[in-house]
Order: sequence, then structure tokens, then C-alpha cells
Amino acid sequence: MLTISIVLFALAAVFGLILISYVLRGKETPKGIVFLHGPIAATALILLIIYVLNNTVSPIASMILFIIAALGGLVMVIRDFTGKKIPKGLAVIHGLIAVTAFVLLIVFVLK
Repeated sequence: MLTISIVLFALAAVFGLILISYVLRGKETPKGIVFLHGPIAATALILLIIYVLNNTVSPIASMILFIIAALGGLVMVIRDFTGKKIPKGLAVIHGLIAVTAFVLLIVFVLK
């Protein structure tokens, strides 16, 4: 289950890199990529939550950070679809939190 979650988070990260490049340049985000990035990351997060709930030794810190990143992502997608600019700082912080969570997840799996 963690392997699938990692693969999905990695795929979401690729789409996230594309999206942040648009945000940082002040351009409109491609909605097709937005519709891929969020659901893929959400699926990975759900799998991670299920794993954490069913195992005594689990990557709780990673899960918490991914939840925080997801909340930031939700704010950004709402702003995007209502025609408001996405704050560049929020996009960068969202990405940094997600990358930190991803690294913690990888470290957990490799232990």
C-alpha cells in the first residue's frame, strides 16, 4: 500500500512542478493538470491514512504534513477556479511541505 502511495505522490509531484511553473510566472494554470494533480495526490493521501490507521508503526509525521499540504492545495484550487490569483508564497510553501512529507515517507519505508 505504501509503495502505491509513493508512486502516486511522485506522479502528483511531477504535475505539481508543472503547475508551480505557471503560478510563479503569473500564468493561468492548465486545468487538465490541476484535475490530475489533486485527485492523484488525494488518492495517495487516502492510502497513506489507511496505512497509518492500520499499523502501529507508521509515518504519522508524513501523513500530517501531507494533510497540511492538501489543505493548502484546496485553498489554491478554490482560488484558481474562482478566478483569483494564486499567491506565489502559498504555492511554494505547499510544495515544500509536500516534498518534506514525501522525503519523510521515503525515509520511513527505507528504515
